[in-house]
Amino acid sequence: MSEQAALQRRLGVGDAVVIGLGSMIGAGIFAALAPAASAAGSALLIGLAVAAVVAYCNAVSSARLAARYPQSGGTYVYGRERLGAFWGYLAGWSFVVGKTASCAAMALTVGAYAWPEHARAVAVGAVVALTAVNYRGVQKSALLTRVIVAVVLAVLAAVVVSASGSGSLHAERLAISSPVSVYGVLQAAGLLFFAFAGYARIATLGEEVRDPQRTIPRAIPIALAITLVVYAVVATTALAVLGPEQMAASAAPLTDVARVAGVPGIVALVSVGGAIAALGSLLSLILGVSRTTLAMARDRHLPEALAAVHPKFGVPHHAEIAVGVVVAVLATTVDVRGAIGFSSFGVLAYYCIANASAWMLSNSEGRPRRLIPIVGATGCVVLAFTLPLPSVLTGAAVIALGALVYGARRQMQAR
Repeated sequence: MSEQAALQRRLGVGDAVVIGLGSMIGAGIFAALAPAASAAGSALLIGLAVAAVVAYCNAVSSARLAARYPQSGGTYVYGRERLGAFWGYLAGWSFVVGKTASCAAMALTVGAYAWPEHARAVAVGAVVALTAVNYRGVQKSALLTRVIVAVVLAVLAAVVVSASGSGSLHAERLAISSPVSVYGVLQAAGLLFFAFAGYARIATLGEEVRDPQRTIPRAIPIALAITLVVYAVVATTALAVLGPEQMAASAAPLTDVARVAGVPGIVALVSVGGAIAALGSLLSLILGVSRTTLAMARDRHLPEALAAVHPKFGVPHHAEIAVGVVVAVLATTVDVRGAIGFSSFGVLAYYCIANASAWMLSNSEGRPRRLIPIVGATGCVVLAFTLPLPSVLTGAAVIALGALVYGARRQMQAR
């Protein structure tokens, strides 16, 4: 079998939905609520609604494109095919760089919940272990993600039920107590979008999905809808228990909710759930980044050796190892909240290109209603530039660097 052989189509609708859930639920519930509350205060739920609208538009555009181009790489492929090589490259660059930072943030979240005193060492160990799981084949990754999602949903349900039964819910804390800052709401939406973006993992696995024209358009909205319901219930419960000020100041809001509820054992359960949720996100993120790396390597935007597919396991093993090494190194240096903001900027740029690509589809190719890519692209731009200023500056600089690398490479080829 050729080292650049095609990947094997093994995933059904259920597997694809679970992979999306494993990425979205773990990232958002345990990592993004506190910084979002810090930005929007009591208007956090409005920010959640805004993020959901933008995510829905992006999901529809991505689903139509993924059905049209069922290949590994997601928007890297869509941008290349509909807008040109440069825009495809820029989408791939934004995704790989942004989501690599996100991988590091999730690895550190594993360490923070599992063993706070040695968070970075645990983070590196988690990266090594999950890279080994992915190396053995995408079906094993999907099976592990299914178990992780089931455990996390059970933990979140336990938190909500225990808080509701303890009498610690205060409806007045859900009221918007001061004039709403539009900038703060949009910044919260941009931070929460980081969590919704997990459905990209479904699209980037397009070459490994059975019947992709049917499976992907079904899996993406199902995963997004389930995630939105979970987010709304858990965020509302946390706000009603803690209030916006305490939530914003918390390093682990759901742990604090569990403490207030006072149910024996629930705090330990949340700690375990947080670690497992972050593991699920990390597993799905490594899958997505390695597949986009594979697609870019096939087009020689990255070293061609990264395009190799394992002859037995049918996975891009060189790309997975490379991603694992980079993430392990980052996990020893980066800050979780800074990584979330930086990742959000890169992912929003990625989806802006996805919406522009969907706009270029014809009716016969399954183009969504015109309003959907317009709202999606506009929302991506607005949310990206209302993120915390360091995230905007760093994200814009890294994307500009990618564009310069592309231009320099083209000049060298022309010579």
